[in-house]
Formats: sequence, C-alpha cells, structure tokens
Amino acid sequence: MQNSVQLPQINTLEDEGSSLRKIWNAKQTKEKGQFKADTKSDGFDTRLGKLMQNLRLESESRQISSQRLKDCSINTIDRRRRSEAMWFADNEDECRAFIKTSKKGFTSLTALQAAMRKANKSDDTTSDTPSVDVEPIEKAEKASNVGQLDTTVTMDKYQLAKAIQQICITNDIDDAELIEILMLNAEANVQQKAA
Repeated sequence: MQNSVQLPQINTLEDEGSSLRKIWNAKQTKEKGQFKADTKSDGFDTRLGKLMQNLRLESESRQISSQRLKDCSINTIDRRRRSEAMWFADNEDECRAFIKTSKKGFTSLTALQAAMRKANKSDDTTSDTPSVDVEPIEKAEKASNVGQLDTTVTMDKYQLAKAIQQICITNDIDDAELIEILMLNAEANVQQKAA
C-alpha cells in the first residue's frame, strides 16, 4: 500500500495565482522577520557592519584588505552584503528612524537603501522647486555648470567617496553597482597595461 498524498488539481489560472500569492505572502512575512532579526542591535547585519567599521578604522588607508577579511573569516560573505551592512552601521540612527516610519516594512538592506534614496531624492526635489513667483527668464539667466569640473577643489579619497555617494543618491544610481563597474574598469586597465 502506497502512502502518497494527493494534491488537489489546480484547474484555473486564478487558482494558480491564488496559490502563488499565498506562497509569496508567506515568503515576505518570513523575510521581513529575518530582516528585523538581522537589524537588531545583536543581529547579523548590525554585527557585520560594526565589524566592517572596526576593520576599516584599523587600516591606515581605511580600505580593508582581502587578507584581513580572510583573517576575520568574512571573506566568503558576499561583498555587497558586507557593503550594505557597513552602510547600515554607518547610518544606523537614520535607518532605524526610517524603518519606524515605514508602513510596510522591509525585507532587505537593499530595499531599505532604495527606499531611503528615493525619499531623499523626493526631499531634494521638493526643496529645489522654485516658488510660483519666479519667472522663467530669471531661471534662464542662471549660468549652467553642468559637465564642468572644478579642479580647484581638493579632497582626500574619503571626501571624494562621500561626494560620489551623494551623486549616486541624487541620480538614483546603485552605489554597489557603480563600485562593480569601477572594479571592472580597473581590471580592464590592468589587463590593457599588461598587454
């Protein structure tokens, strides 16, 4: 005698959609719970972010070497996850305040970053909106500095990184994706020089 469970036959697309919605809702609930656990003061992302901060502080160049990541046994953790965790630790107060104001909640640091970036972008656009009394002629008289590079400004690499991050936020560019592109360009330059 076989001990098999008979699954009900799904006969319509609506039934299939309803079934998938239930699975999706369960997954979202689980991911939101995991996110809450990971971002608690003793949660995974918080601890990882604080470790990354300490590693960055102990390095003279403030860049963590891959050997140091191996020494601390976190080299196998995805670099985007490490980067997001460090971002969370760097902006912990703002993140926690933003999470409290969220109606739906978040399932990942990536989603939190995107929501905060979007909120910051909308805040920037509302503060930059000219008043109704400003005439278009006044706006046109303003000289454009788009594409101009001010070479008189000097900054160290940390200030430059902060400026680039702000530009990414303003232009809705994923900073992790930008870092990947920069790394690919650097590898291409090394290969080109070797050739």
